[in-house]
Amino acid sequence: MAKLEITDLHVSVDTEDGAKEILHGVDLTVDTGQVHAIMGPNGSGKSTLAYAIAGHPKYTIVSGQVTLDGVDLLELGTDERARAGLFLAMQYPVEVPGVSVANFLRTAKTAIDGEAPKLRHWAKDVNGALQNLNLDPSFAQRSVNEGFSGGEKKRHEIAQLELLNPKFAILDETDSGLDIDALRIVSDGVNRFSGQGDRGVLLITHYTRILRYIKPDQVHVFVAGRVAESGGTELAERLEAEGYDRYLHTATQA
Repeated sequence: MAKLEITDLHVSVDTEDGAKEILHGVDLTVDTGQVHAIMGPNGSGKSTLAYAIAGHPKYTIVSGQVTLDGVDLLELGTDERARAGLFLAMQYPVEVPGVSVANFLRTAKTAIDGEAPKLRHWAKDVNGALQNLNLDPSFAQRSVNEGFSGGEKKRHEIAQLELLNPKFAILDETDSGLDIDALRIVSDGVNRFSGQGDRGVLLITHYTRILRYIKPDQVHVFVAGRVAESGGTELAERLEAEGYDRYLHTATQA
């Protein structure tokens, strides 16, 4: 069984006033076959955690460790982390004008696997993944995310997840901006991925609505750059009823 293990992770970001620490000692372990949900208010550091793990240059690792299946991710470049089995679905997927979805996906698959997929089978796989996410096969010829609606961008991210099939997926607010139909389609895609049994998911969200479709094994409350509490689905239900006020009050008093 592989695992994504985060140990005492401290991360800072450069500001006009100098380096500012955002994460203050995060400890978290996700095993394959598990879905963990991270919930928390705006500005709590959830996205910082995602991008720091993925290797975004904006974020500086002050101290701590992140390993994937025993491999020290912090010693690897961003592309090497992807080849090690890590996938990040971004909160705001970027547009890549002039690069078709088909070429982008094939290039990514080639980089991860070390060899290009056979065109005949690959075209079938791409069309199948797009159709699974309710995207017309014509999307394969469009520039990456250019002119896509918010929901189309998020569905395209999950199509990438299906085709690249990493060991662990970090999904940063994949549910934001989705209507109820798109939310169900995206959730079905995540469930197909996690349902393989040997894959892990770290799902970052503000709201419990996506957890009606994706059932997490554990829920973590993230406040002020730390895991404030962990529990089962009952914790998410309590957050829905009570909000984050008591955690924010505790963080303010600390």
